Amino acid sequence: MGLTKQYLRYAASAVFGVIGSQKANIAFVTMRGGERGRFVAVAACEHVFIWDVRKAEKVLILKGNKHEVTYLCPSPDGIYVAVGYEDGAVRIFSLLNGESNVSFNGHKSAVTVIHYDTLGSRLVTGSRDTDVIVWDVINECGLYRLKGHKDAVTQALFLKDKNLLVTSSKDSFVKWWDLDTQHCFKTMLGHRSEVWGMALLNQESRLITGSADSELRAWDINYLQEVSTEEEAGEPKEKKGKSLLDDDDEEEEVVDESPEERILSCKKAGSLLREARDRVVSMTTDAKAKVLACHGSDTVLEVFSVLPEDEVERVMAKKLKRAKKKARDAQHAEDAPEPVVERKLANEIVRLTNIKASANIRWVDCLMCAGGELKVAMLLQNNTVETYSLKTSDKNPTGIKTSRLTLGGHRTDARTLAFSSDNIAVLSASGDTVKVWNRSTLQVIRTMACDYALCSLFVPGDRQIILGTKSGKIQIFDLASGTLLETVDAHNGVLSVSASFCPLSVNKMTGGADKTVKFWEFELIKDEDAAQKRLTVKHVRTLQLDEDVLCVKYSPDQRLLAVSLLDCTVKVFYTDTLKFFLSLYGHKLPVLCLDISHVSTATGSADRNVKIWGLDFGDCHRSMFAHDDSVMFLQFVPKTHLFFTAGKDKKIKQWDADKFEHIQTLEGHHREVWCLAISPNGDHIVSSSHDKSLRLWERTREPIILEEEREMEREAEFEEGMAKGDEPVVPGENKDAEAAPAAKKTIETVKAAERVMEALELYRSESRKMEEHQIACQSAGKQLPPPKANPILVAFGNVSPSRYVLDVIKKVRSSELEVSLLVLPFPYIPDLLSLFNCYVQDGLEVELVCRCLFFLLRIHFGQISSNQMLLTVIDELRINTISKVREIRDVLGFNSAGLQFLQREVESKEEIMFFADATGLLKEKRRKRKKRERAILTIA
Repeated sequence: MGLTKQYLRYAASAVFGVIGSQKANIAFVTMRGGERGRFVAVAACEHVFIWDVRKAEKVLILKGNKHEVTYLCPSPDGIYVAVGYEDGAVRIFSLLNGESNVSFNGHKSAVTVIHYDTLGSRLVTGSRDTDVIVWDVINECGLYRLKGHKDAVTQALFLKDKNLLVTSSKDSFVKWWDLDTQHCFKTMLGHRSEVWGMALLNQESRLITGSADSELRAWDINYLQEVSTEEEAGEPKEKKGKSLLDDDDEEEEVVDESPEERILSCKKAGSLLREARDRVVSMTTDAKAKVLACHGSDTVLEVFSVLPEDEVERVMAKKLKRAKKKARDAQHAEDAPEPVVERKLANEIVRLTNIKASANIRWVDCLMCAGGELKVAMLLQNNTVETYSLKTSDKNPTGIKTSRLTLGGHRTDARTLAFSSDNIAVLSASGDTVKVWNRSTLQVIRTMACDYALCSLFVPGDRQIILGTKSGKIQIFDLASGTLLETVDAHNGVLSVSASFCPLSVNKMTGGADKTVKFWEFELIKDEDAAQKRLTVKHVRTLQLDEDVLCVKYSPDQRLLAVSLLDCTVKVFYTDTLKFFLSLYGHKLPVLCLDISHVSTATGSADRNVKIWGLDFGDCHRSMFAHDDSVMFLQFVPKTHLFFTAGKDKKIKQWDADKFEHIQTLEGHHREVWCLAISPNGDHIVSSSHDKSLRLWERTREPIILEEEREMEREAEFEEGMAKGDEPVVPGENKDAEAAPAAKKTIETVKAAERVMEALELYRSESRKMEEHQIACQSAGKQLPPPKANPILVAFGNVSPSRYVLDVIKKVRSSELEVSLLVLPFPYIPDLLSLFNCYVQDGLEVELVCRCLFFLLRIHFGQISSNQMLLTVIDELRINTISKVREIRDVLGFNSAGLQFLQREVESKEEIMFFADATGLLKEKRRKRKKRERAILTIA
């Protein structure tokens, strides 16, 4: 193809038809100006949709790249959402503008859990790669990687007041980590199978775990180092064990105490029985852990109430009273033994209610609102979101359904698509509904109930649609009224998989598993009770065959028809006489799709190949390996020799049937692609997949040059391979240690290291130029004109070479800085250290420079300390860094003291209070003041 006529690129335009993807959880979020419990965040393939459940509309889309979302977690302040992806990346989005400025790369495979700490300053992530990583959100970098689990991590929770972390995994272990020393100090072995869920209750003194059986196990946790609130208030607490802070000469000694028991002791407190018999699919609590909700893979959500301590004591006192009365009545004696009522787990955690959803539940989230109202959001397995509300204060609370998001998607996969003749309407039909969408707004215009649809088309005029169903029926719908006009029994077989429309003779044909191809004509008939005529189809001819029919197609001139059969061949017949003309054979497995253009015929098969045929002699012009799995759909772009194929390998590919060339690959779907439809003008494509999404692709004005396209594919492959290469080794680090650096080598870190190396090379060359210039000036005995500056430095505003190096280092992402420095070869380090010395002396980016300096000293300690040339530089750095860091610390201390003074000044006026529980304290203060004023008035 010459330069005058090039291929045009198709680009992704929109994702629609998906309400919530199954892979990631659902979470309540708070939007600016919105009430609590009104908005939920769900994954939609690679994006995150924020839904307003009251209006049933999308209010925000957090756009991802190409990898599927696997977990999401809102921050405690409600401003951000942390999103984990299939490739192990984590991105933090702002809910104010939907943008992401922070991203972390540390995991090698899908992120399975994310949680913030109480302040929202740290983030813990668990993954299928068995690692747990703690990230610093404020500094935007990884703190450490915790290794120890042998299977995917299922839950990871920070403890509020203690610097501890508890994690659960599919390896059946629950591990406790001390984050001060970054090691696992306790492993709980009480499970026989995977731990699927975990929650902390009763001010983190109880742990509930859900496993593969119907039992929820409860564990009592005693923190032996903690200082209780009673002690802070001046009330001595009964001592449960010896802490690390206790003096050795105290009377009470704990014998043979293992180091882990000094932090906490953990013993089984009992178990709760779930009604479901299968594994726990997900388990969650509200923010204050007053309610526990869990479910299996069925439709029932079990909700438990966690009673506060005073209520438990009240219940136990009542039970004891009843037991005493019973004992007295039974024995009629004053000296009856004192009855004892044993406190059980069922007295502390009571079943509140069961909520039955309309389909199997996949994920759930809870939110406790004012007045004891519990809001529950469920993501169901059939692409639906439901929300329920229940009053926890009621004696027998029942869940009331408050909303249901179903309109924007199908319950099952869409198996057929079609465009209207004006390119505006798109039809999609699934196992239970047919929907008509507006292509430009992506809104649903009509939703109609139907049988399991496998093929579809718009009737000329676009006022009616016809569906071919799995049960062998033809269904005709009227779009204006949204009603089913007629159902016609077309085939006796279980399948009616293809229909082809012939515009010249106003008829269509269908093929089915009853080994027949039937021809139908459109007719207008008038019912006795109807005023207007309605459309129907009349059977006119039948072509009997020896095998089940998989696919049928007319040629563009209607002269021939092609029928794909179960015996892996395609039979071609004359349309007018139905006489056999050609047999196209060569595929090893059945032909699942075919299309005929003005110039050639293409067939796609389950053998993963596409073959181009000539219809003059039935010869195969070319066989091309098209997909890594079955070719599910094939269609020519109208009036061209270009065609698209869709495969089970999640890809859509464009081909040239004249040149037998692959033009481009459209990647985006995360599961098998079932079908696609090309608009009559060829500007748009809609595709449907097993990931429940429909995707719209648009033809752009950008030309594709095939050589460049192949070169880009090779580059992407090379970069992927480079990022997957061996991880850089930190000298002196134990590879099998429990704690390791958090970040990992990616293509971004390699590129960042290359940019730093280029900047240092430029600095070296410019330094050499200046030295040569000075020598030339001295030998000439006069000042010569300075050498011409490097164009890069001029472009950056005539910055000095040393300042340019600092600017390049500043542009490296905080989360990728350490790994980028780790990749740097040692010959660049001496120059970098001397530059760091200059930066520290000038007070430039001291914090960043110190971070880089300390990391380089740690990893290159041996080479730096043995290099005599660097001794003076290191000595100067030692003096300069200590003085500069001291200066910065003094400034911070002064600023902190000033802010605290201002806070006290503002609070003393009692107009406002700062930070966490400000409102509660303020109300308490006002109440006490009013009480005092009333007392004074009474005395007066």
